[in-house]
Amino acid sequence: MSVVCPDGHRTESSDYCDVCGLPVAGTLLGGGGGSAPAPASPFPGGAPGSAPAPAAPALKPCPNCGFEALAGALFCEDCGYDFTTGAMPPPLPGGQATMPPAAPPAPDAPTRGQPAPAAATQVVEAAPGDGPRPSPGTPTWVAEVWVDPDWYATQESNDPCPSPGMPVVVPLDARSVLVGRRSVSRNITPQIDCGGDSGVSRRHAQLTTDGQRWWIEDLQSSNGTYVGQAGAPLPTMPLPPGQKQEFTSNDRIYLGAWTRIVIRRATPDEF
Repeated sequence: MSVVCPDGHRTESSDYCDVCGLPVAGTLLGGGGGSAPAPASPFPGGAPGSAPAPAAPALKPCPNCGFEALAGALFCEDCGYDFTTGAMPPPLPGGQATMPPAAPPAPDAPTRGQPAPAAATQVVEAAPGDGPRPSPGTPTWVAEVWVDPDWYATQESNDPCPSPGMPVVVPLDARSVLVGRRSVSRNITPQIDCGGDSGVSRRHAQLTTDGQRWWIEDLQSSNGTYVGQAGAPLPTMPLPPGQKQEFTSNDRIYLGAWTRIVIRRATPDEF
């Protein structure tokens, strides 16, 4: 039984033309009318080289706000919750304070001859923080942020190194301290802001203390976090990301292109 291909060739095959190879969709010849059935696709699994549909990325909800974040994310992009340390970022400096509870209604005016009642003292509870804090204005610890030309010489940075001078002294009044660079759009406000050093990540490292000892943890920064003793050769091995390491006031923290940080106790007349 013969059929005719789209180019008019007679062919005995009912799927592809014996002459030109085109798929046959012509009319049966000599065997009764009707159209030939459409040939089956030669590629049942799809055309060769076609890529499978990409799998949807794995998500995890933020424990603080419920925002769906990528499974490998370190921080919630909606509220800034730190998946590594389980802490919220500190409030912006000068931000809106927690609203105190509404004042109680004013008492009725006293009748003549009766003393006016004493005004009730309203107690406003402090907002929850990272832990017990020293008295306001008397920080126990400070961070010195230095420009280190020797560290800069080992980093091969394309940015010009600032002129070294006196350090920036930052009071530390919390038990968890973020080191990084500020980002308004991402609500990142590190207590130790190394904003001038582009080699420092936005959330570079986390410092924690129990009031007497200090630990540091690299938050998977781009250029790593290094710790070395004062007077010793500059460190060459970065800290393993995600692992806390204890350090002392005799140690120096190196990060970015030129930043050196020293944590020490505050002097009585410093603040």
